[in-house]
Amino acid sequence: MGYARKVFDGIPHLDLFMHNVMVRGYAHGGAPAAAFVLYRRIGAASLRPDAFTFCYLLRASAGLPGSCAGYQVHGVVLKLGFLSDAFVRNAVINMHAKCGDLQVAGALLDEAGEGDVVAWSAVIAGHAARGDLGIARQLFDDCRHKDLVCWNVMVAAYAKHGEMEKARELIDRAPETDVVSWNTIITGYAAKGMLKEALDVLDEMKCAGWMPDEATIVSLLSCCANLGSLDTGRMIHSLHLEGRPCTSIVLGNALVSMYAKCGDLQAALEVFSRTKERDVWTWNSIIGGLAFHGQAEQSIHFFNKMLQEGMCPNAISFLCVLGACSHAGLVEDGQRYFSLMKDRYKIEQNAKHYSCIVDMLGRAGLLDEAFAILSSMRCEPSAVIWRTLLGACKTTGMQPWQTCQGEASKNE
Repeated sequence: MGYARKVFDGIPHLDLFMHNVMVRGYAHGGAPAAAFVLYRRIGAASLRPDAFTFCYLLRASAGLPGSCAGYQVHGVVLKLGFLSDAFVRNAVINMHAKCGDLQVAGALLDEAGEGDVVAWSAVIAGHAARGDLGIARQLFDDCRHKDLVCWNVMVAAYAKHGEMEKARELIDRAPETDVVSWNTIITGYAAKGMLKEALDVLDEMKCAGWMPDEATIVSLLSCCANLGSLDTGRMIHSLHLEGRPCTSIVLGNALVSMYAKCGDLQAALEVFSRTKERDVWTWNSIIGGLAFHGQAEQSIHFFNKMLQEGMCPNAISFLCVLGACSHAGLVEDGQRYFSLMKDRYKIEQNAKHYSCIVDMLGRAGLLDEAFAILSSMRCEPSAVIWRTLLGACKTTGMQPWQTCQGEASKNE
């Protein structure tokens, strides 16, 4: 969008179509506030917004906190008489449904009539998002003219809430399916750790004439990673991805994470090296996998390499490298990274980071320093942190009150 905006700003005479293209780009690209800024320029240029303008603005409204902006756009739509346009009306219903204003969405649905399946799907999805599966199912059953999108919305609602039997029942009843239908079921089973069922559905998907896409493979690889199912993960990789370059960051991350979590560090490193584009999660997967499987020095090497390549670490990155320092007994490095979090990268340490640093100091027998770290916490130390410190006291033979006494004497 940055380059598109530069081109847009360089055009001397901008018409409504060009403004709409940019508003749509911002609405779909996760920059809803920018869409509204540009909308105000439409009025300033003495241009009259059309149905497309309001459809895009209503989509942007759903991405803003609260429902104030959406209500304002709804008001303008009413004032200018665009609510009679089916596309605009459905966009209004969808906006209210996504914002949780289901009473308003329901009232508009009643006005839309039974034949508007897009409106029905939006309201069903709104109730499902709130966890009102009973109401969502009642609306689904009441809808006389269901299309594929409507079926997929209800299947996704059940799958998201872990009700796989009901999701499966709907898929079996659906008059038609597409790749979205099958991906939804596979993702639902994978999220519950039901890998066998997910793979069975994958076979059904192929028999029905649909080939798995990136979303399917990522869901299955994630399930393999969480269950430690290395052989299945390898099979999925070889059947669907072997011999093809991994051009997707999301897919590359899923592969690196699966191999790293399952302990095949060589394969993880090979995929990592072949991945052309990397984000912070790619680095986190390899750093965390190496640390978890006892390759602390290599984990720290990749963390430093990430910094050298200009990638900004996040809280998870530091959690991985602190864990590596703790297990390797690299106290000075761990303390330096702990300080680096806040001093350079302005990342607030959380309970997990404190637990890592306390564990590291405790393993090294530096209990006074560990207690000092606890004393510096802005929040109350968790039970896990106290257990970590008490475990270190037991290992060194020092009583907990001795660490408190030693710290108190330093402050006198």
